[in-house]
Amino acid sequence: MSRRALRRLRGEQRGQEPLGPGALQFVLHDDDDAEEECPQQGPGGRRARGTGKEGVRVNNRFELINIEDLDEGPVVNGGRTDCPLTDTVASGSKRRPQGGRTATKRDGNVADRAVPPEQSSASGKLRKKKRKQKNKKNAAGETSEDGLEDIGRILERIEDGSGSRRPGPPPLSSRKHVLYVEHRHLNPDTELKRYFGARAVLGEQRPRQRQRVYPKSSWLTTPKSTWPRYSKPGLSMRLLESKKGRSCFAFEHNEEYQQTQHKFLAAVESMEPNNIVVLLQTSPYHVDSLLQLSDACRFQEDQEMARDLVERALHSMECAFHPLFSLTSGTCRLDYRRPENRSFYLALYKQMTFLEKRGCPRTALEYCKLILSLEPDEDPLCMLLLVDHLALRARSYEYLIRLFQEWEAHRNLSQLPNFAFSVPLAYFLLSQQAELPEQELSSAREQASVLVQQALLMFPGVLMPLLEYCSVRPDAAVASHRFFGPDAEISQPPALSQLVSLYLGRSHFLWKEPATMSWLEENVRKVLQAVDAGDPAVEACESRRKVLYQRAPRNIHRHVVLSEIKEAVAALPPDVTTQSVLGFDPLPPLDTIYSYVRPERLSPVSHGNTIALFFRSLLPNYTMEGERPDDGGAGGLNPDQGLNRLMLAVRDMMANFHFRDLEVPPEDNPEGDGEWD
Repeated sequence: MSRRALRRLRGEQRGQEPLGPGALQFVLHDDDDAEEECPQQGPGGRRARGTGKEGVRVNNRFELINIEDLDEGPVVNGGRTDCPLTDTVASGSKRRPQGGRTATKRDGNVADRAVPPEQSSASGKLRKKKRKQKNKKNAAGETSEDGLEDIGRILERIEDGSGSRRPGPPPLSSRKHVLYVEHRHLNPDTELKRYFGARAVLGEQRPRQRQRVYPKSSWLTTPKSTWPRYSKPGLSMRLLESKKGRSCFAFEHNEEYQQTQHKFLAAVESMEPNNIVVLLQTSPYHVDSLLQLSDACRFQEDQEMARDLVERALHSMECAFHPLFSLTSGTCRLDYRRPENRSFYLALYKQMTFLEKRGCPRTALEYCKLILSLEPDEDPLCMLLLVDHLALRARSYEYLIRLFQEWEAHRNLSQLPNFAFSVPLAYFLLSQQAELPEQELSSAREQASVLVQQALLMFPGVLMPLLEYCSVRPDAAVASHRFFGPDAEISQPPALSQLVSLYLGRSHFLWKEPATMSWLEENVRKVLQAVDAGDPAVEACESRRKVLYQRAPRNIHRHVVLSEIKEAVAALPPDVTTQSVLGFDPLPPLDTIYSYVRPERLSPVSHGNTIALFFRSLLPNYTMEGERPDDGGAGGLNPDQGLNRLMLAVRDMMANFHFRDLEVPPEDNPEGDGEWD
């Protein structure tokens, strides 16, 4: 800490002390010792310019600040004119006091007049400070460097006391969790500002900020003024259990929300989107209705409305968060087997898809990590098939490599075609960065070659479709070889074909760069040499393909349905394609945990016959026996009662018929003078 800071600190402490009746009965010296320590000395102090003054008693303690050389120093309220005053002047402030000056400049003849010793000392100190300020202007750079050196020494002493810190990568224990989510990356405006600048992103929003009402802030979305006023729809979250550092939560529906959910299911069964619109007019923040209507708008190419509905659904669920639920910790869990939790998964996935299409891959990667952190062991939406693609698009090569290194031991990520090819591609793209040291570049290039050769040996059926996607004609030696020929693609199991189709349909454009393609060609030739040499790894990989990829689990099928990639959807097994897939709950788990059950609703579609459906479409008053429990129809259909009801309905219909004689208006111009469209 510098001397000036010590003097300022000591002066502030002394300035806060109460002043007594004789507080101003002191004399200050202007020599160096008096300047540093501010001791009280007797009369006889020298002036800065060599002229002495005799002292008179000062009755007003504020009179000392109205001296002639205080033009460039600020007036401190309640401050004393000894050390604090001189330190304030020395701080370099150029503000002038607002009050008038009572003391005027005097010529050299006034030096023999009697002035108070306190005023003489203070004015001498101020003049000395002015000379120091002139010297300070000449050596401003040296002063700032000395200050930085002082701060550096303090930090070094602190680090030495708590343990020395050496440059280099942080230790593994201090690194963040691999699924750690950063709040600032959940906002797409953060990424757009980095691409286009804040003026381009917030240019249209700035004029509206003066008049808009600030709603409740949230991390996932930004509430818009066009949304309906938020009111609690009956959605809440409760803590189920906490063990081993993990907390399990679950969304809950109250009775009102359950009734709205039943109406929503009835609207979905009607196959009419307008019924969902009517439901949203009474319940504007019902999550499943917003998600289902978003799909309908997306099918009609209204992407803006679809994205707005998804954001409103996310805002509704975020307002229902438990106080202990955290998006960033990676320790909060939501069980996908509970239907109430699935809406949050699907809303996050749809928002992530919109962000990727919008050109925000870094924000989409953060949403992908968030979905994966909610249930990383089960991974109900199979986000491991997508996280590598988003990491490559966002150029987060280090993150993808770290995820592969930490999870390969217990998750076998190399058995997924997307990780088998994306990780070596990340190493190769990392080796193309010029700012890294030469040793790291060569190491990354070597590691990329090793991994891509292993991927080609394990998944030979990927090469030829990949070259076809990239519009690259393969070499004759490669196309005619049995290892990469048509048999490699035909002989692979259906589950593996589905994974390969999913990866190529999503990430093939990442391989189109000429440098990447030449690197791939180089490694393909090395793989062919190993195959021709009879490498035992070839047979080992073939046997593993036949054993590991017998049938894809249900979460992979769910991911393929949500991805809407045509090549992957076409590879789904028949037992998945033949069943109905609901947009708000695609392929629900077989072991679903229901917290409440929808009441049974007898529908004529399931209990009637063709004749009954025909009469029901013609006669609104006709109802089958068994549809009204209060009429005692639970015991089955009575033909006599059914016939009687039919006759009554026909009579009612005939009684409501009214025939009118309609006069045909005369035609003024029978030939017509209208124009053809």
